[in-house]
Amino acid sequence: MHLSEEQRFNQALIKLAVLFYQVDRKILLSEQDYLEELVDSLEWDSPICREAYVNEVIYQTRTALDTGDAADILRSLQADLAFNASQALEVAMAMSGVDGERSEEETELLSLLTHKILARELTASRVELPAAS
Repeated sequence: MHLSEEQRFNQALIKLAVLFYQVDRKILLSEQDYLEELVDSLEWDSPICREAYVNEVIYQTRTALDTGDAADILRSLQADLAFNASQALEVAMAMSGVDGERSEEETELLSLLTHKILARELTASRVELPAAS
């Protein structure tokens, strides 16, 4: 089945959120709640149900983080996140701050996201980028 551009974006958004909530290796209830709300809010048009997709993404992300591939995960999402770069940034900022603090790992990923991965799209849409750290 061919997925729509919006569906690919929604799936990438879930991957992005999971990456940001797992990267610091501290998974809090507030982060899980935010992920659940995000997933429930997205239009879904895939042969794979949301829950199965999220579970697979969690497993893949955990495996990638174990091998130090967080930046590679983020880079792999670039084309799909470009569909709505400002929403992608909003989700990354919210997920990385929902627990009340941003870890060093979250800050590094935010910097990569805003200054490399989605810089062109965010600049074109005149989104104010957070300062690089």
